[in-house]
Amino acid sequence: MVTAAGYIPLVDAAPLIIAREIGFAEEEGLALNLQAAPSWAQLRDQLMMGQIEAAHLLFPMPIAAALGLGGFNTRIDILQVLSLNGNSIGVSRELAQRLRAQGFGFDFADARAAGEALKAAQSGPLRVGVPFPFSMHAELLHHWFGALGMTAPDDFEMRTAPPPLMAEALGAGEIDAFCVGAPWGSIAVELGAGELLLPGNAIRTNAPEKVLAVRHDWAEAEPRLTRRLMRAVWQATRWLNSESNLLTAAEILSRPEYLDLPAELIERSLTGDLVISPRGEMRQTPNYMTFHAGAASYPWASQAALVAAKLAARMGLAPEKAIPAARAICRTDLYATNLADLGADLPATRDKREGALSAPTQVDAAQGRVILPADSFFDGWIFDPPSAS
Repeated sequence: MVTAAGYIPLVDAAPLIIAREIGFAEEEGLALNLQAAPSWAQLRDQLMMGQIEAAHLLFPMPIAAALGLGGFNTRIDILQVLSLNGNSIGVSRELAQRLRAQGFGFDFADARAAGEALKAAQSGPLRVGVPFPFSMHAELLHHWFGALGMTAPDDFEMRTAPPPLMAEALGAGEIDAFCVGAPWGSIAVELGAGELLLPGNAIRTNAPEKVLAVRHDWAEAEPRLTRRLMRAVWQATRWLNSESNLLTAAEILSRPEYLDLPAELIERSLTGDLVISPRGEMRQTPNYMTFHAGAASYPWASQAALVAAKLAARMGLAPEKAIPAARAICRTDLYATNLADLGADLPATRDKREGALSAPTQVDAAQGRVILPADSFFDGWIFDPPSAS
């Protein structure tokens, strides 16, 4: 059985790539045909038009589609989460120099201190690059700036650039800062275009980043293929959870047909040992990118509800319609049916209070208990999902 899956050349495409290269897809009787796309818009279009069956997508992209944003009416389902975190916020060399002149120490950890320093250093609206309008990059920045009292367009404006072109845009002076997925923040440092200011998990401790997405009609018409795909990818996330496998993963991802970048650079993203400036300053960031631990793959309906509520508020949509539409595409039913026998963590509910966990916490599961990681926002904000079935 052959399934075509699209991806953007990022480190967090690893579950799809590892599923193919380590043999998990083959073990499930699946021939996984991986196709790289140059941009998120093109990848979305390929999925919606049936040119591929599955895709490595930004978490908010299927939610935006469910809300009727982006010009398509095709329903896209989220089968499972591929990764948490993995983003970095960087600034131009000029802006970094102004921050350092103010005495900011680039601790790569304190979102409030970094934000206040950024406000003091900026002259005019901050031009910030993001890979796509409907992305966790944009969601994290909107939350961060909003909590600091910054509003668009007076204090900031977001501009879109594909991840591989983000460093070029920064170096050319088209943007002052960016939020981008690994390893493209590190590439900006390697090229001398800028410095890293914060990891995304400084804004929210654990946030869903990429998902395994398919068209709803395909999942309904091809339950056997859907099952094989989900199982292969989930087993790849479990393999990536072992520190002893990360060097091998980096070497596989570095191949010309995938990221075509140095393995050492990719390994830094996998381990969280990041170089934040051209001077070689290093920062160790625990859980910089997570693939598996703590029910990381589970497609929480409450996480989709949070993004839908935020998008509805910004786009002038009715939240009472947006939130149920977003919840419906989180296929926790298929997750339980297809992955239970592999030992996947299965929380007892589809919802949790998003941002409420300040430390690892045990919660009820379908069998026994599961330990969820902290998921708090830097400012203590909590989202209570509306009650739903």
